[in-house]
Amino acid sequence: MHTLPIIRKIFQGVATRHEMHRLFNRHRGDPSYGAGDAAPLFAGEWFEIAEREHDYMLEILPPLWMRGDMFAMREFMTDNVTSIFFALWIDGHKRFFHAYCDLSDRSSPEQMKRTIIERESRPIRAMTRDERLEHIWSSTHDDYRGYAGKGWPSNMQGKRTVLVYCGGLGTVLKPLADLTDVEIAAKLPVQFRHLPEAA
Repeated sequence: MHTLPIIRKIFQGVATRHEMHRLFNRHRGDPSYGAGDAAPLFAGEWFEIAEREHDYMLEILPPLWMRGDMFAMREFMTDNVTSIFFALWIDGHKRFFHAYCDLSDRSSPEQMKRTIIERESRPIRAMTRDERLEHIWSSTHDDYRGYAGKGWPSNMQGKRTVLVYCGGLGTVLKPLADLTDVEIAAKLPVQFRHLPEAA
């Protein structure tokens, strides 16, 4: 059964080339990635890049296709999921984005484009809780994040975990989804800590 991916922003700010390549590999180690069921991990993810990175990716290989303000990578990440790169005018400025779209749904690139423009056209900077958690996961070094293994309760196994400082308990692994607002703020860069919750 084909399920629609959840479109989600996974990194705040403009990713550098190094950050971009890390974001391409942010699911390395996920149990479903190794089991060959990685399409839901990638499909729907997006983040902003600079023009230089957009043009660099265009020059790597001839694109699968080009449509006005977007092009698709010829090499697929998994199944029908591939990278789509956008050059979009938002509030009078040309900005550049990378997204993973499932091309088994032909409308997915246009839907992604609409979602990015809507999200980035908000009058004030804001972040949802999910965006905060995704940014933490994206920006945390591999040595300080992972997946709950056999030592965890069965209902928690395979879920994303990060190291957090818990006062008297020291540094402990905690499920990413269970971080408190205080723990989230502590792990975010200073410029993102006090942004309002996005409506």
